[in-house]
Amino acid sequence: MDKVFELIEEERERQQNTLCMIPSENYASEAVREACSSVLMNKYSEGLPGKRYYQGNAVADNVEELAVQRAKQLFGAEHANVQPYSGSPANQAVYLAFLKPGDTVMGLALDCGGHLTHGSPVNFSGRTYRAVAYKVDEQTERIDMQAVRQLALKEKPKLIISGYTAYPRKIDFKAFQEIAEEVGAIHLADISHIAGLVAAGEHPSPFPFTDIVMTTTHKTLRGPRGAIIMCKQQHSQAIDKAVFPGLQGGPHDNVTAAKAVALAEALQPEFKEYAKQIVKNSKAFAEELMSQGIKLVTDGTDNHLVLVDLRAFGIGLGRQVAASLEAAGIVTNANTVPFDSSTPFKPSGLRLGTPALTTRGMKEAEMELIAGWIAAIIKQPADASLQQSTRLAVEALCSRYPLG
Repeated sequence: MDKVFELIEEERERQQNTLCMIPSENYASEAVREACSSVLMNKYSEGLPGKRYYQGNAVADNVEELAVQRAKQLFGAEHANVQPYSGSPANQAVYLAFLKPGDTVMGLALDCGGHLTHGSPVNFSGRTYRAVAYKVDEQTERIDMQAVRQLALKEKPKLIISGYTAYPRKIDFKAFQEIAEEVGAIHLADISHIAGLVAAGEHPSPFPFTDIVMTTTHKTLRGPRGAIIMCKQQHSQAIDKAVFPGLQGGPHDNVTAAKAVALAEALQPEFKEYAKQIVKNSKAFAEELMSQGIKLVTDGTDNHLVLVDLRAFGIGLGRQVAASLEAAGIVTNANTVPFDSSTPFKPSGLRLGTPALTTRGMKEAEMELIAGWIAAIIKQPADASLQQSTRLAVEALCSRYPLG
């Protein structure tokens, strides 16, 4: 038996016997995984359907056109490019399409829930462009659209970004679009985290008014690791040229096929029920944590994730608590919280989400149970016996909800 196969089986067992509460992770269906591992990985398809630089692309063309059609149908988009390899290069393609080095971009600060590619100084977005950051309100921990507007009027950005990685409340995409139009900017909505909720009507949609919408295809969409850029028809040529030849070579046709399968799954009535349950689970989980005395950023959630503020227990405890939870079989990630006085390497928060557990079939009762386990470990992160007893309980729960 090859060592790699052994490691894959080891990972399969880890996923089965632990609770995945990282909000950016999920479980793709067997059909998605089969498409991703298909013979399409053997093909090169530089260009667009009907305009390739290689022969032998009749099937690849049909696959890509199917993925495009399904993306447009699911989201109500005018144009879709399904070739981007992942979310970060997809955002980079948007920058390339509309900006020159040194132009001003405006996104949410990283410690307030933004993404690295939204202008972080350590990322290409902050190193290549002039980045200005808006923040959440220090008291409510929510985005103040009037403050966003005032900053945009002052800084005159060429690109304004909405959509986040650690913001537990609904986003007013229409207000962002109106601000962008007022200052003459392009509005990019990065819905990578909430795309499944948007598609199912569980979160307000950025369509049809938003200039550019980018989403990854895993997370709440339950597809392969990849991305899609959707836009108004007037921006289609700029986006397509930025993806290829501006940034990428040939698309990964096997991943395109897996995207098409995932998009078809998201078009089914069952997916709407799944997305609805994600939000129900998230709210039940949040309420139970707060009832156990755990502080949450914004005191709750509207979507798939909660952000725990650990500062009442000490500054910079995120990694320690995340490690203790992993020892107990609960997989999360340490995360900064708004106005965190610690560093991203030693943050004071914990980010948790319900998409993966909802895929396994868990509902509100299981969320409340898990919240109790997590609260106990947050309060006693060094208690090894508590970790061990929780681990046994976690494994028993996981056995009732096997992975597909």
